[in-house]
Amino acid sequence: MVSCAFSFAIGVWYLQQQAELPSLPAYWPLAALVLLLPRTNGKAPAVARSIALLAGAAALGFGYAAWIAQQRLSDRLPDAWQGKDIALTGIVAEMPRLHERGLRFTFDVESVQTEGAYVPQHIQLATYDSNARQPLQLSAGERWQLTVRLKQPHGTSNPFNFDFEAWTLERNVRAIGYVHAKGDNRRLSEQTSSPAYFVQHLRETVRAHFRKTLGETPYAGVLVALAIGDQSGISQEDWQVFTRTGVNHLMSISGLHITMLAGLVFAIVYWLWRRSTRLTLRFPARKAAALAGLCAALFYTLVSGFEVPAQRTLYMVATFTAMLLLSRNVAPSQMLAAALVVVLLADPWAVLSSGFWLSFGAVALIFYVTANRLHKSHWLKEYGKVQWAMTIGLIPPLLAMFQQLSLVSPVANAFAIPLVSFVVVPLTLLGTLPPFEWTLYVAHQAMVLCMFLLKLLDDLPYVVWGQHAPPAWTVFAGAVGALWMLAPRGFPMRGAGVLMLLPMFLIAPEKPAENSARVTVFDVGQGLAVAVQTRNHALLYDTGPDFSGEADSGNRILLPALRGMGIAQLDALVLSHGDMDHIGGTDSVLRGLPVVNVISSLPNTHPLLRLAAHNEACADGQSWEWDGVRFDMLHPAEASAPVTDEHDNERSCVLRIGVGEHSVLLAGDIGKKSEARIARLHAQTLSSTLLLVAPHHGSKNSSSQAFVDAIHPRYTVFTAGYLNRFGHPGAESEERYRSAGSEVLRSDEDGAISLLMNAQKFRVESYRKTRPRYWQHGATSGSAVP
Repeated sequence: MVSCAFSFAIGVWYLQQQAELPSLPAYWPLAALVLLLPRTNGKAPAVARSIALLAGAAALGFGYAAWIAQQRLSDRLPDAWQGKDIALTGIVAEMPRLHERGLRFTFDVESVQTEGAYVPQHIQLATYDSNARQPLQLSAGERWQLTVRLKQPHGTSNPFNFDFEAWTLERNVRAIGYVHAKGDNRRLSEQTSSPAYFVQHLRETVRAHFRKTLGETPYAGVLVALAIGDQSGISQEDWQVFTRTGVNHLMSISGLHITMLAGLVFAIVYWLWRRSTRLTLRFPARKAAALAGLCAALFYTLVSGFEVPAQRTLYMVATFTAMLLLSRNVAPSQMLAAALVVVLLADPWAVLSSGFWLSFGAVALIFYVTANRLHKSHWLKEYGKVQWAMTIGLIPPLLAMFQQLSLVSPVANAFAIPLVSFVVVPLTLLGTLPPFEWTLYVAHQAMVLCMFLLKLLDDLPYVVWGQHAPPAWTVFAGAVGALWMLAPRGFPMRGAGVLMLLPMFLIAPEKPAENSARVTVFDVGQGLAVAVQTRNHALLYDTGPDFSGEADSGNRILLPALRGMGIAQLDALVLSHGDMDHIGGTDSVLRGLPVVNVISSLPNTHPLLRLAAHNEACADGQSWEWDGVRFDMLHPAEASAPVTDEHDNERSCVLRIGVGEHSVLLAGDIGKKSEARIARLHAQTLSSTLLLVAPHHGSKNSSSQAFVDAIHPRYTVFTAGYLNRFGHPGAESEERYRSAGSEVLRSDEDGAISLLMNAQKFRVESYRKTRPRYWQHGATSGSAVP
């Protein structure tokens, strides 16, 4: 059973690596018949049967995942209706959540009033408050008529980054957009009778109750997150403490909390049930307690919003309960295998989630170090053994997925897990009931104590270990080494397992050779960020946009990517000019990585420069050389160095990176006036341009014909957001480069663009084309969402 479940999971995982969905024959479910093969005598037939079983299970997993994906992808927003006004009627499907300028919520579409339009059944919408109009007051379960503008789900595509398109597919969100404030938007009914919508309305009521009871207390947002899964009230500073101390998994409704609550209810019911002879004779106490624990897990999952990670834990608890109710005496490995199959049947995209691997890995580790032991240790020793197993056993997946480890995590989790799971969470849930609201104050005080201890740990030096992304084979070797170290006493040379962990730390990604440079143009949406790496140095040109008050391209895109690429320090950070789509992630970058020097056109009084250890103004004539690679600043003229708070595209720092006859030109947001100056003064230098990042994202006010003719780049990269409201890149600008013989690349279509060059040769790759997946799609050239 265990091997078949594992093969089924491999089949599901392999489907999720495909660039295109396969065409399945109608008889693909017949692969399940292989699982019915009878047992045979003899070694050779038994081996053949085992191979057939494993192959059949893998084929069944592959076919099932493909079938589910085909059903989900068939419900899509037509290209022709992207960015168009559409009037529709439906129900607010979940509790609306605050963002920096309004609300964000999912919406179940019931009917479309706009003639000829088609809208998927499940969409995600946002409202944006305007001073000119009264903000919409939406609540879960209400029926509304709305005028919306939608587009197909499309996320940024970069190495070592979150895949937004896979996330929306897993949650069946088939279109995203916003409510048009000038449309006919009105509430049609207060509440619908569906139980699912009633639960969402109940969550909203609980949130209002918590806010009224706790007011502006510092950790009210944490209690709300633990009760109903709404994390919007947790500050970025608190999240940083949780992440650095390795307890961030405790500050949301995780599998641990659901399992702990189910276990707590199980223990209470089991203890009470056994006290009644009458009840015990009617129904076994263990089975009654298991059903009670399952009901508690179901309740908590529903109240938390029935999010996908919580669903996975619920399915695992349900599987364990079913095994107990059926009186099946099964090994822990078989129970875990059954839960694995149930989870993947419910959610084939779970294999793409880090939470899936960490949750199953953690449970497997607990079984590995506690099950089938002849001698039962003291509970405190068992707890310490489990914590040690989590610390060692999760090193490989954490480095593979996040490229960082909390060095204080064992200590932090040792007190935070019991404090949060057995004190804060039960008291918080009890506080959802009006007569027991006083328990919220006790839960908050427990959280204050927890945060006090966590901040003490966070203030220590060397709290987090960050590094490159380890090669896949080193992760596998590290996992084997961890299991070797955690093997039962008596297993030979357990200490030697640490040697198998070392390659993950020691084998770094290959750096560019001497006289070579790797240039990565990140896909940051509507903005710009470019990393340049030589043999021993690294530079970042611009930091992309600020998405919201606490999320920006620095902490969401650049830091994970730079860390995964093995860049632990920036020798230079160039900020071309002051527009937020170019410097929006600067604060996160300066706080997240050591930066030796900041070069910019910003005024000296700019608040971002206060975070820099050293800064200087960019100016024509600056140059330096790293590892045989030359860097030349071509603009602005020295006389136009910043002296005021004015933000001016024409003052953008323009940087040329050259190796032999090959060069890259980063042009910021310069317009035609600055283009003319650069072409006049640096015509000979520009003629060897291999790759140009087009000025001002290809706007109509840039990329003049004289500039294009002077540079004549072999490749031109336009960095623009998908269906952006500016219409970048302009069709005329794009055509000028194409007519000049340049190969055009676009970040919204190609994802991150990587160039490896030296004096003799070069290689250009786009992330979407080197790592294609069936759920990804290209952009619609030349169109825009107004």
